[in-house]
Amino acid sequence: MQLADFDFDLPDDRIALRPATPRDSARLLLVEPAAPLADLRVSDLPDLLRAGDVLVLNDTRVIPARLKGRRIRSESVVAVEATLHRRLSPSRWSAFMRPGKRLAPGDRVAFGETEDRACLLASLDATVAEKGEGGEVTLAFDLAGPDLDAAIAERGAMPLPPYIAAKRGEDAQDRADYQTVYADESGSVAAPTAGLHFTPELLERLRAKGVALEFVTLHVGAGTFLPVKTEVIAEHRMHPEFGEVDAATAGRLNAARAAGGRIVCVGTTSLRLLESAAGEDGVIRPFAAETSIFITPGYRFRAADGLMTNFHLPKSTLFMLVSAFAGLETMRAAYAHAIESGYRFYSYGDASLLWRAA
Repeated sequence: MQLADFDFDLPDDRIALRPATPRDSARLLLVEPAAPLADLRVSDLPDLLRAGDVLVLNDTRVIPARLKGRRIRSESVVAVEATLHRRLSPSRWSAFMRPGKRLAPGDRVAFGETEDRACLLASLDATVAEKGEGGEVTLAFDLAGPDLDAAIAERGAMPLPPYIAAKRGEDAQDRADYQTVYADESGSVAAPTAGLHFTPELLERLRAKGVALEFVTLHVGAGTFLPVKTEVIAEHRMHPEFGEVDAATAGRLNAARAAGGRIVCVGTTSLRLLESAAGEDGVIRPFAAETSIFITPGYRFRAADGLMTNFHLPKSTLFMLVSAFAGLETMRAAYAHAIESGYRFYSYGDASLLWRAA
C-alpha cells in the first residue's frame, strides 16, 4: 500500500492543546462493524462493556525527557536540545538532538537550566558517544542509575508531541495532564494517550461492572512522533520499544478469553505489545523484550478484540494500525465524521472505541 492511502485533510484547529476536564468527559466515537457510528462520552464506557471483558492498560510512566543545554567544544558553544528516546544502559540513552548537524562523537553536552536560563555546566553532563542518522545520537551521561533519573526528573521538561509543542510551551499543568492516573513504571518519553481519559472513579465503575483491568508495560519512544517518509509503507521501519507482559497477566488474559471475555486494549501501545506477545495460535505468552511491530492493513490480529484509542494524524503509523484493525474504509468514514462533528484529535484529544473487523 502507498502512504497516500492514509492521507486525509485535518484542519489545524482540530488538534487539541489541552485535555478535556474532567478526563472522562471527552467524547467517544463508537465504531462497530456494520453498525452506525455512535457519538458518546468516555464516561459511557462501562455501558459498552460486559462482565468478563478485560481492559488492558499500559502502566508506563512518562519521564521529563526533553533537555536543553549547550554543546561545548573548545571555545565553541552551541545551544542544543535533546529528546531522550530509548535507554541503553544505566548511564546511556539514545536521543534525538537538535541541531544534530552541530554534534560529533566526543563532544561534551551540558544540560540543565537555572531560573535565569543559564546552563548549569556541572549539573547534568554527557558525552556524545555515537552519532546516527537524522539527528539521533547516543549520550553517555556522567551520572548513572537513580542519580541520573533524579537529575533528568529535576531538569527535564515533559516531551509534548511536536504538534502541541509548536503551538505552546510545556508548563506545570502538563506534568499532571500528560500522565495516566495509573502510571507506575518509569521509562516512556511519550504518553499512552488513550489512557489519559481514565479517572479513578471510572476505573471503579468498570470494576463494579465486572470488567477486569490488566496492566502491561510498553515504554513509548520518541520514534512514535516521527513521520513516515517512504511512499511504500512496507519500507517503513519502526523504532524498537521495550515491553513486558508477565506470566501471571498472560495467564489471566488467556483464561478470560477462553471463558468468552473480550480483550479490549486501551491504546495502540498495549495492542502492539499484546500482538507481539501472542503466538500464531492466539495464546498470549510472557514477553520481556523490544518490539518494532508495524501493523498495517492485511495484518491478522491474534489477541485484541477491541481497541480504545485517540484520533491520529494523517499518514501516521497509528492511523495505519486502526485501519488494519477496523478496516480502512470504515476508518476513513469514521474520521470524516469526527472532523465534521468537531472531535478533537491527537494526544489531548477525544477517543474512539473500535471493535475489530471480522
